[in-house]
Parts: sequence; C-alpha cells; structure tokens
Amino acid sequence: MAAYKQFLSSDVIVTPFEVNKGFSFPASEFTDSDVDIDRFEGMNNTLINNIALTGNNNDQYKVLIYSSIKGLYYSNFTTSSFGSEPVSASILPGETPEGNVLRGPSNPVGRYENYLQSSLTQSRFIPTGSGDRIAAFSIPSRLFGDYIQPDSFIWEDNTNNVTFTDDGEGNLISGSTIVGNIIYPHGMAIITNQDFTMASLVSATNVTCSFSSSLKIFETQYKATINEFEYNFSQNPSIISGSTDGTIYDFTTGSFFQPYTTTVGLYNEAQELLAVGKLAQPYPLSRTTDTTFYINIDR
Repeated sequence: MAAYKQFLSSDVIVTPFEVNKGFSFPASEFTDSDVDIDRFEGMNNTLINNIALTGNNNDQYKVLIYSSIKGLYYSNFTTSSFGSEPVSASILPGETPEGNVLRGPSNPVGRYENYLQSSLTQSRFIPTGSGDRIAAFSIPSRLFGDYIQPDSFIWEDNTNNVTFTDDGEGNLISGSTIVGNIIYPHGMAIITNQDFTMASLVSATNVTCSFSSSLKIFETQYKATINEFEYNFSQNPSIISGSTDGTIYDFTTGSFFQPYTTTVGLYNEAQELLAVGKLAQPYPLSRTTDTTFYINIDR
C-alpha cells in the first residue's frame, strides 16, 4: 500500500551556506589532471619581438600573459600605485542618428574594474619597462570553488628559499614586503616585484601550494508532518501471518497498535521516488499528537 502526503510551500526551506576545504599540493602534482595548477611568466614586449611560450604545456605567449594580467588587474594602477581617480562621464542615449554619445572626460584612466580584494585603499604595482617580467600562478576553479579563502594562500618555494602568503586583503607578501597580489575569485596569484627571477619561480620543482577553497551550497529542508490520525497502519511485511491469502495478525488491527517509522521517501508529482531518508532507529508514531520529521538535503 502506498501512502503519499503533499508538501506545502511552507514545508520547504532552502538555506545557502558556505563550506571550506583546505588543499596542499607539491609541484610534482601540479600537472595532474585533477589538479592542473599552472605557472606562467609574463613579459612586457610585443609578439613581433618575442614569441616565447610559457605555462606547464608551453602553450601561452609570455607577452600575452603580461598584457592580459595588466589589463585585468592593473590598468588603473599604471600611473599611480594607489590607482587613478575614476573619471565621470555621461551617456546620452540616441542623441545623434549614429547612436549614443559619451559626454565628459575622454581620458580612459580610472575606468576599469580591477577586482579589488578589499574595501581599503589598495596599492598595486606592475612593472612597465620594456622586457620587465612577472610571474602568475593559476589555480583552477574546480579546486577553489567560488573563491580562495582570504588569509589561506601559501606558496612555499624551497628551490628559491622564498615563501609567499596572502594578507587577507589581496596582497601577496614575502616576510613583510608586498611582492604582488592575489585575486581570490579568479584563483590568480601574481608576483610583480622585480627582485625575483620570474623564470625561476615558474620552473622551481621544490614547491608546495596550499590554500582553502570556499563554495556556497544550498541545503533544502523538507518538513514532513504526520497528523495523529494518519499513517496508522504498517507496511512492514512482518505483520502478515503465515497464511497465503495476505491475512494480517490480529494485534495490528487493534486500537492500541502503534506503528514505527523507519524510512521517509520523497516523490515527485508522478509519484516517482527521488530520495530516501533512513532514520537512525525506528520511531513510534504518536496516537495523540502530530509527529514531524525533518529531511535535509545538500546540493
């Protein structure tokens, strides 16, 4: 015998919450298919003058790595370490037959989103001299989730006897010196301090990368309430007597018979079983009060 009970909207609660997990990988595992932490050297030059490649698979141009990182994270910081003041301009929709018109300062400095990691005024630096180099460490999103947990990143390089950590505000530090930046939601750690030999940083073998991931998941809670007059019959086959006609034992028909709940199943509108919740131990259904079961599913 099947027994179904319809959930009301008030019986279903969806709650988001954040989960974290720590990781630590040696350089020998960086190229594993389930890790794939990549290291790049960027160079300020042009493809005409330099077509050198970088990365674990040597499949990225150094000059394009530099240009991409500069454009994404440092475009507002090329004239000032604390960032250029944003300019203000207005768009007048359809002012001319050609379309929209921009009115205001035409200077593009200060107009870009550089993914600042703190509400504090942040200082950033990228070298802009010809041939200047940077190093970038890229962690895939399947490892860090939504973002790298601030104040959890450690890059320990025993080949070059240096350790980089993040300060929780988006800066990478070595000792007490800011040497670059970390972009938490992109999994990017960038070294811009020219005191380091970037080629050595991206090729060192005695390295360990540690960090904590952060991922938002959702918990759905279903409240299954059984009224005192419901589900007062057992579906356990042990209540059937030894006869072949499906006769049940007499004690199960008495007014004092109290069935126990062991399993709660969740069904869709087509009465297809979607999930099963098992109780740690059988629970008796009350004959005088309502009984409520809570089923929590994480997704």
